[in-house]
Amino acid sequence: QVQLVESGGGLVQAGGSLRLSCAASGRTFSRVSMGWFRQAPGKEREVVASTTYSGGNTYYADYADSAKGRFTISRDDAKNTVYLQMNSLKPEDTAVYYCAADRFGSRPNEYRYWGQGTQVTVSS
Repeated sequence: QVQLVESGGGLVQAGGSLRLSCAASGRTFSRVSMGWFRQAPGKEREVVASTTYSGGNTYYADYADSAKGRFTISRDDAKNTVYLQMNSLKPEDTAVYYCAADRFGSRPNEYRYWGQGTQVTVSS
């Protein structure tokens, strides 16, 4: 079992930055691959970024208005925490952001564990 708790969401103006954190417990965190997803109202949940348990491989979404180039996923195994640094935020980044564990990649149905989500709202 892995328990995940996200934090760091909030309201920010377009062009601003936020750093989301996801604290994990329950398993050896250093051996758990992690991902960040988001879900906007009326839309499907989509991947933002993912990192392997070693941190050696990362994946960033490459769709239109994607996170690539603006967002950075990182992890601190000593703190059992994965981060999502979000820069140059746009109103279309507004969504609930979820942390997920136990898989590397872009498919949400392959992840076994999920946090409760944290709201990110970007005003224009």
